[in-house]
Amino acid sequence: MFTGLVEVMGTVSNIKEMDTTESGGNGWTITISNAVEILTDCHIGDSIAINGTCLTVTEFDSNSFKVGVAPESLRCTNLGDLKEGDKVNLERAMDSNRRFGGHMVQGHVDTTVKIIDVRPEGNSIWYTFQMDKSDKDKMRYIIPKGFICLDGTSLTVCDVDDDERTFSIMMIAHTQAHVIMTLKKVGDKVNVEVDMLAKYALKSVEEALKSNEGIESLVKRLLKA
Repeated sequence: MFTGLVEVMGTVSNIKEMDTTESGGNGWTITISNAVEILTDCHIGDSIAINGTCLTVTEFDSNSFKVGVAPESLRCTNLGDLKEGDKVNLERAMDSNRRFGGHMVQGHVDTTVKIIDVRPEGNSIWYTFQMDKSDKDKMRYIIPKGFICLDGTSLTVCDVDDDERTFSIMMIAHTQAHVIMTLKKVGDKVNVEVDMLAKYALKSVEEALKSNEGIESLVKRLLKA
């Protein structure tokens, strides 16, 4: 579990599509450097989110770490587009001893969206994203003032247009300086994880309607839980 509060921006130092080393497991691996700040308490098997994607550490030293990337992760995220030298957002799994900020993030990316507009306003920046037609059903989880996680960054949705499959966020100056969004341009892909609580809520309602339980009965059952 993560919070969507990026701890550091790391640098992609190596990508292997077929890593035959013991830590590579004969699969796609990515090595991230310039990650000293999050490796002081690292262990093999720990979870670190890279651009919002929960991945498992298979090798590390004082400055860098390696993760394996499954084919499903490559299909659902922008990790397959990374190149050596690219910056990535990094966050360790939640520490129970720290205050909880951001929002509850699983590190399970739902899809990617494209940046279609970037517009400064004062010292903040508006970003507008468009979802692919094939993912239109995921727009129902995105609401104005709701949570959303973009490349591992917890943000608040501003505007939503379901017909155009677009939504926007406004990023303050502090966030701009600590995440990779400002390095991206119109047309680039961004990882999206929608609010998981919205998923659970909608599924409960849909199941109640399918079983003819009705909204009133569903509310009563939830209040008793």
